Amino acid sequence: MDITKYLLRIGFNHPTEPTLEVLRSLHSFHLLAVPFENLTLHCGGRLSPDLHAVYDKIVNQRRGGLCYENNGLFSWLLSKLGFEVTILSGQVKNAITGCYGPPFDHLISMVSLKGRRWLCDVGFGSAGFSVPLSLDAWGEPQTTGQRVYRVREEGDQRFLEWRGEPGQVTDGEWKGIYKFTLEPRMRDNFTAMCDYHQSSPSSIFFCKSVCTLLKPDGRLTLVGSTLTTTTFRTDESAFKTSGRTLTDEEIPVVLVKMFGVVLPSPLITKDEDVFNFHILFFF
Repeated sequence: MDITKYLLRIGFNHPTEPTLEVLRSLHSFHLLAVPFENLTLHCGGRLSPDLHAVYDKIVNQRRGGLCYENNGLFSWLLSKLGFEVTILSGQVKNAITGCYGPPFDHLISMVSLKGRRWLCDVGFGSAGFSVPLSLDAWGEPQTTGQRVYRVREEGDQRFLEWRGEPGQVTDGEWKGIYKFTLEPRMRDNFTAMCDYHQSSPSSIFFCKSVCTLLKPDGRLTLVGSTLTTTTFRTDESAFKTSGRTLTDEEIPVVLVKMFGVVLPSPLITKDEDVFNFHILFFF
């Protein structure tokens, strides 16, 4: 596990002192280079939260992964670069029922730096934030990229929320994404939920093949055989989205050219309804 190779993988060739500027840059560079994807599941393989396996997949094979992989490896990198990192457990909010998932549903990280705490998450698809969010902002809005977030506190619980996009009926309202506490966790704590998301019809990752990647001017998302391109805009419409259905022959070509992903075996695309509506925010 070579730090230099990891930095080359995400295109980061700047100083690596443990500063807030470096932390913000590493967070953005990872998101722009490493997809959020579960394609291994739909190529006949299995995901492993083991750091050596994740490093080989993301760095050597130039693949992406789920939160257990992306955030697991990113937290390792930060630790090796001298940052004070604490792994946390997130519980994702169900978009349909409004209920939060079980503990260890989502792996995230907290970085403590010069008396301040920062939430890092490079493994949550398009609902994720491009740079770390302050955990000491007392619920104040924080703008990153095209969206506005806040971290609201209730007792020992923190609630990550975002505000509706301009032009939508939810404009101005806060919408929950996930909740978490600051209790330190171990990587092994997430193994059972990682297995669950690979085998349960209540998990979106079992029911749908997904690959999404942040771009400087938008986002690319492949769900099943549908490719969606989202372009960020500076006017009042905020986003422009277009989609099309790919043929079986087009999919591997698009994965290579647009996502930089080469799969070890044929992909069986999947886009089925999720049992019990266990839906995450990745669109």
